[in-house]
Amino acid sequence: MPEKLPHNAVKVETALRELGAEGEIVLLPESAPTAAAAAAQLGCEVGAIANSLIFDADGTPLLVLTSGAHRVDTALIARTAGVAKVRRATPEFVRAATGQPIGGVAPVGHPAPVRTLVDTWLSKHEVVWAAGGHPHTVFPTTFEELVRITGGTPVEVE
Repeated sequence: MPEKLPHNAVKVETALRELGAEGEIVLLPESAPTAAAAAAQLGCEVGAIANSLIFDADGTPLLVLTSGAHRVDTALIARTAGVAKVRRATPEFVRAATGQPIGGVAPVGHPAPVRTLVDTWLSKHEVVWAAGGHPHTVFPTTFEELVRITGGTPVEVE
């Protein structure tokens, strides 16, 4: 585990403060590349984890913040986003769009804004945990705050 916040997490923390978000970045003892791994370390339901999934939507990055309890229906997301095809992005595409590694992509702190869809299922949880820009970092937030700080659109993802 890193002893201090990794560079990407510092960038995310700065973005959170600038956006008026409440939560503080938390360093996890182990990497949390999946919702199940994060939930186990945090002692919360897997559905309270906001997976940050970057998709390639006709060549443009699309961030889908989905409950860890859901799988994203890419055909539904393509229709919702008004694009022909949505597919999982390559690690290189993710890094180029967000400046962050897969397994740690935060909802904010990217080099440029990324169109964002937010799973309405996350609203069922009082506290939602999102990645903090590095696989060892997360921060607490709410569904409403995620929508606000990302400029995201609430949608059903499955």
